[in-house]
Amino acid sequence: MLPQKQAEEAIVVSNFTEAEHDQGKEADETQLENESVLSVKNLLWHGGSAWDAWFSCASNQVAQVLLTLPYSFSQLGMLSGIILQIFYGILGSWTAYLISVLYVEYRSRKEKENVSFKNHVIQWFEVLDGLLGPYWKALGLAFNCTFLLFGSVIQLIACASNIYYINDNLDKRTWTYIFGACCATTVFIPSFHNYRIWSFLGLGMTTYTAWYLTIAAAVHGQAEGVVHSGPKKLVLYFTGATNILYTFGGHAVTVEIMHAMWKPQKFKYIYLLATLYVFTLTLPSAASVYWAFGDELLNHSNAFALLPKSGWRDAAVILMLIHQFITFGFACTPLYFVWEKVIGMHDTRSICLRALARLPVVVPIWFLAIIFPFFGPINSAVGALLVSFTVYIIPALAHMLTYRKASARQNAAEKPPPFLPSWTAMYVINIFIVVWVFVVGFGFGGWASMTNFVRQVDTFGLFAKCYQCKPPTPPVTAPPQHH
Repeated sequence: MLPQKQAEEAIVVSNFTEAEHDQGKEADETQLENESVLSVKNLLWHGGSAWDAWFSCASNQVAQVLLTLPYSFSQLGMLSGIILQIFYGILGSWTAYLISVLYVEYRSRKEKENVSFKNHVIQWFEVLDGLLGPYWKALGLAFNCTFLLFGSVIQLIACASNIYYINDNLDKRTWTYIFGACCATTVFIPSFHNYRIWSFLGLGMTTYTAWYLTIAAAVHGQAEGVVHSGPKKLVLYFTGATNILYTFGGHAVTVEIMHAMWKPQKFKYIYLLATLYVFTLTLPSAASVYWAFGDELLNHSNAFALLPKSGWRDAAVILMLIHQFITFGFACTPLYFVWEKVIGMHDTRSICLRALARLPVVVPIWFLAIIFPFFGPINSAVGALLVSFTVYIIPALAHMLTYRKASARQNAAEKPPPFLPSWTAMYVINIFIVVWVFVVGFGFGGWASMTNFVRQVDTFGLFAKCYQCKPPTPPVTAPPQHH
């Protein structure tokens, strides 16, 4: 009886020690979080709270897409535009939740093996590798890197497109050269920990721009002879739909944002809360600009093109330029991490040395922005061909395969959410997302967006000097003199 009693006491002491250790660890994390918030230096630079993650998600989701949504409404019509925004916003929030669950699962498994991530940023392709193997790693790496590459290209195109509405003395291609050099300075920002103040400012900038668009369109009123004929062509309809799919598919950087948090487990519903705020920006602005200008937007993919020049508009343009610089950094930072890991520089502490190593990532982005300066159409093409897999299909498939066995479900680090406590229901939702996005987003959306994209190339050509610019004013000739 004595050995049994000793064993029971040992178990009690062991459990107490583990609980004490967990409480101590949690207290240390809480203390670190509080210290980081209270420190003035860290208040601006070193962020890892749930609020930081929310600002990062909300700021990153509504960059230049805010300016192309009225264009999408002109292709879709008002009703479809509103419904699809809500639909894809919910779908995007769900797959961001799945990514967060898979990240926590991967990290908990690795930490049980005593793997340390002190000087290592976990990325999505590594989560896929750890949970599903090297083929999934290659798939995730290919889609994610290509998406982030073109996401960065879009930011450069948008910078040139926006500044042109303030200063048209230079063509858009020249502005792309200039902003390519400016955005290259993001190589000096080490990680997502250091985007605290930028995320906060970025969200303020998009909030101002969204409400400027809404109020300016209402004050302007409906243009003379305005027509709202959308939707009238399938190509345009599915092009607009994939642009909205792209809008709410901004979580290719979800894992990096989570890894920058002190407590990544808190991320689960952050993306949904960010999306709800984004709805207050995208729905009123897109609807009001489309109401004011209607079919004119079909030939103006940037909403700034139709609004009258004013100090308010110039302020919105400048704020969006700064925000696009921030979003460029958001999209490029995961690419910097991948490149650092490839060349063996990821553990280097020197910021200058890492910045120098990162520069080769910026050059192809700069070059592609000059080749394909098609602002609206490239959004739709990226949405259909890349976002559909990166953000919707791969996370849903990965979640189903990770928890396909009963033992995996039983030992899951994260159980199904309280509002959907059944694994079967989660599988049903995931299968629906895979089928819907593959058929409608990738299939019909890919066909429509590529058709539209090729049409732009045929019309304007590659390396277009000034895409969708106003035609030059013909010189005034003096009337002939009669003798």
